Amino acid sequence: MASTTAPRTSLRGRISRMTDSNLLTAITIIVFILMYLFAIIFLQKGFLKPQTFFNILNNNAALIILSCGMSLVMITGGIDISVGGVTALVAMCCAVHIEERGGSVVTAMLIAVGIGLAFGLVQGFLVAYLEIQPFIVTLAGMFFARGMTTIVHTNPINMTDAAFMKLKDTRISIPFLGSVNKAGDYINAYIEIGVVVALVIVAVMFCMLKWTKTGRCFYAVGGNRQSALMLGINTRRTIFLSHLICGLLAGIGGFIYFMHIGSGSPSHASGAEMNAIASSIIGGTMLTGGVGNLIGTLFGVLSLALIQNIVSSVGLDQAWWTGITIAAMLCVFLIVQSIIISSRRKANLSAAQGNKKG
Repeated sequence: MASTTAPRTSLRGRISRMTDSNLLTAITIIVFILMYLFAIIFLQKGFLKPQTFFNILNNNAALIILSCGMSLVMITGGIDISVGGVTALVAMCCAVHIEERGGSVVTAMLIAVGIGLAFGLVQGFLVAYLEIQPFIVTLAGMFFARGMTTIVHTNPINMTDAAFMKLKDTRISIPFLGSVNKAGDYINAYIEIGVVVALVIVAVMFCMLKWTKTGRCFYAVGGNRQSALMLGINTRRTIFLSHLICGLLAGIGGFIYFMHIGSGSPSHASGAEMNAIASSIIGGTMLTGGVGNLIGTLFGVLSLALIQNIVSSVGLDQAWWTGITIAAMLCVFLIVQSIIISSRRKANLSAAQGNKKG
């Protein structure tokens, strides 16, 4: 009897010792693996090919970067719904700069970073130091970015610049994970440059949040701002920094999006901010702040994209089916988050009361 209960006890002990962020991240990863196994077993429409997974990364590299910035702001208890507009503005400005002004790819990168930093600086200052609600500030930022995109150029611009197209078409081969096509030729799997940039950003942001003093400040401010103040944390500077980094990542993500799509248009990145918020929530980031993990955000993006692929593979190509499925998935994850956090808080409270009585 002891041998059967010991593993259960140890498993419960391990789960109880996990932080809220790590527990929610683990749930997201498990759900993603189960969904992918479901797709392989029951659909088998290309999901067995490794390139299908890499295509999910290729198509969502920009969203991964945007979601990292979104998660950071949400960890501090804020929100930023301007990232989609900034992405469209960056893509249009870069397209005009290279295609119509004869600029280089390097200067276009600097423009993208500059636009992102400008939005981060202004919005961070308004939210942190003037204490305006982040939703209102970033809503204004979204409208401003969308309007500026149309002012920069009203019509879509397709890229033909040789240097840019060479960069856009660059692929990093993964030789051992290829597949045989219909003609019988073996083709290596590949990823785009944007995927490498996105994964590096995830790794850097994850390390910063987990092992630096600045990262702990983000969690402290999001968890309880008054307690953070009592601990000597500069809450205004921390909130400002979160929006600044989010703006910077929006600029970088905008260029990665531009490099993947190869054009500029006022309609680009429509709904990207909502997808970033959804990915962050699915990845375990709490809207109330103080809880989140960038690895979970990465798998949140992958889960969102996988759901879209599964719905399309089933034959439900209409856009509303994808929206309904994502909405249902969000509701499930929000309910799971609420149940887990509330149950763990009750357990901690009862343990604290038991210690006092003892």
